[in-house]
Amino acid sequence: MSDLMLELTGIVKSYNRGKPGQVDVLRGADLQLKSGEVVALVAPSGAGKSTLLHIAGLLDTPNAGTVRLGGAELTGKSDRSRTATRRQDVGFIYQFHHLLPEFTAVENITLPQLANGISQRAATARAQDLLARVGLQDRGHHRPAALSGGEQQRVAFCRALANQPRVLLADEPTGNLDPGTSDQVFGALMELVAGTGMSALIATHNMELAARMDRMVRLENGVLVTV
Repeated sequence: MSDLMLELTGIVKSYNRGKPGQVDVLRGADLQLKSGEVVALVAPSGAGKSTLLHIAGLLDTPNAGTVRLGGAELTGKSDRSRTATRRQDVGFIYQFHHLLPEFTAVENITLPQLANGISQRAATARAQDLLARVGLQDRGHHRPAALSGGEQQRVAFCRALANQPRVLLADEPTGNLDPGTSDQVFGALMELVAGTGMSALIATHNMELAARMDRMVRLENGVLVTV
């Protein structure tokens, strides 16, 4: 049985397709992520990192190519099927945490679990466990405005992992943090992922953080190359 968790094959994505001014962002990108592997995605701004992540996470569809998750081909599935797979199997982390300001840290982590059919008691227990693993066990009842930037991003990490996804996709997850906080927060993320069998694709400009991952790929002229 294959241990490939995420497989992108021949991914093509263009905007204004067939019109003057067409922009070709991805020109046949290929990527394979094994179970438990953490891969850094590096590229200059505007090269298409976010587009690639959105396609990998079933938020967008390619013009050509296939996306497989756990061996299942998902490119041609209905929006409903893709949404269900995304909710259960994919976790997203962005540069800005996007926490819900009116809810506490625990509640922010609990809500996606409730949407996935988990009981209130089990969801709360999972949220508290995740917060403890990133050193925020005493901050669970604080709203985002009462947390530092690094604390907010750690809560966002916990929220992304709340439903135990098979694939984690992160778009510059420490990009708005100072170097010291960035290092601390990245360490917390790696600890959360370690030992779960989850695959992670993490876009970053920080080459020191990229070097701490299992391997590195670069997006160049719309295709992925190994660094």
